[in-house]
Amino acid sequence: MHKVYLSLGSNLGNRKENIKRALKLISKDNSIICCSHAYRTTPYGYTNQPDFINLALLIHSEMSAGVLLSFLKNIEKSLGRIPAIHWGPRTIDIDILFYDDLIIKEEDFIVPHPDIENRFFVLKPLMDICPDFVHPVLNKTIKELYDILQLKLKSLS
Repeated sequence: MHKVYLSLGSNLGNRKENIKRALKLISKDNSIICCSHAYRTTPYGYTNQPDFINLALLIHSEMSAGVLLSFLKNIEKSLGRIPAIHWGPRTIDIDILFYDDLIIKEEDFIVPHPDIENRFFVLKPLMDICPDFVHPVLNKTIKELYDILQLKLKSLS
């Protein structure tokens, strides 16, 4: 059984319903162990779009990392996600943040998910479910990464 942290986000259509449907589909073949609160967050990168609803999940999965990635991409597609603008609006976005403590570097698949340390919309929900989890590349806890990002954001305002 693999311990996997996921990030879910939606900013098109009925965002809450999109998330709810994604959770139901994820749970068909995986065990959802815990789920963060849902947070309304501003877009990252391409900012001319509606706000997102984001949350994080811990699941237990029997699937290999590659099979799980395909499974999640199929869920995105079934919920109407159409790849368009990088960091653009989407009905649903499901990312594998951490897969056990593995480090995976393939052309189309990187774990831990890149740039977690700069993404408030990822770190805030992770704080709800795993503040003490240690990022296997950065060797810092989620809480440490969150605190560092908070200081960066404060210095910018």
